Amino acid sequence: MATRALPTPRGPAVPLFGPVRHLGAATTRAISDLGDLGRFSVDVLRAFADVRTWRPQLALQMRSLGVDSVPIGVFIALFTGIVLALLASYSFTKAVPLYFVGTLVQKTITLELGPVLTGLALAGRVGANIAAELGTMKVTEQVDALETLAYDPLAYLAVPRVIAGLVMFPVVVAFAMLVGVGAGWGASVALLGITSDDFLKGARLFFGDFDVRYGLVKAASFGVFVTLVGCREGLRTRGGAEGVGRGATSAVVQGAVFILILDAFWAVVWLLGRKA
Repeated sequence: MATRALPTPRGPAVPLFGPVRHLGAATTRAISDLGDLGRFSVDVLRAFADVRTWRPQLALQMRSLGVDSVPIGVFIALFTGIVLALLASYSFTKAVPLYFVGTLVQKTITLELGPVLTGLALAGRVGANIAAELGTMKVTEQVDALETLAYDPLAYLAVPRVIAGLVMFPVVVAFAMLVGVGAGWGASVALLGITSDDFLKGARLFFGDFDVRYGLVKAASFGVFVTLVGCREGLRTRGGAEGVGRGATSAVVQGAVFILILDAFWAVVWLLGRKA
């Protein structure tokens, strides 16, 4: 009687398009999150109509998100201005007049580093704070209690925070701009031997009102997205303390990503505006 050959054992099948499948899944999740954020933003805009609910909370949120954030913005700008002045003097050769240190410090602080570095710091402080606070309210059913009392949770919790971010982020960034340029000025005079007249000559050389407006508009857009993301992550928190921690971490990461994306967006808008 003929014997049948036993099948050769095979290892686990390796999917040929595994990396592509993972990339597709990640892209799908990202698009889904963007869609969810868009729907949440529309709901928040609708809640703006309930002025009587969000207006009493606005001043408190402006202080919490803005005034209390000024020290960290000033601290970052202080050392950023000093480092910029020192590195600029090191990079310049004898062919470049040292008063251009003032130009570099002023342009870099007002156009880029002031808004972006301050925004990233506030994404950590403000975004995590909002997500943790609202997440705790969500898991302890305080948000459900608001609905029971006929309060719109978005009008009571999200709208005043978004308005505070829109208004107060530019205020904090404006302080950071002043301190950053002032720190660069002081470092140039004290450490580099540049006179105040030379530094101010360089700072005024290519200065325009657009420099400040551009930085403040970016800061306002950062404030809107950081607070929106923080509110969304907080209000969809699940799972107790662990969920609150995940929501706060996610709010910080997403806020930082949106700041970098918006920074690139405004740079493209500025470039296209110059060419038009």
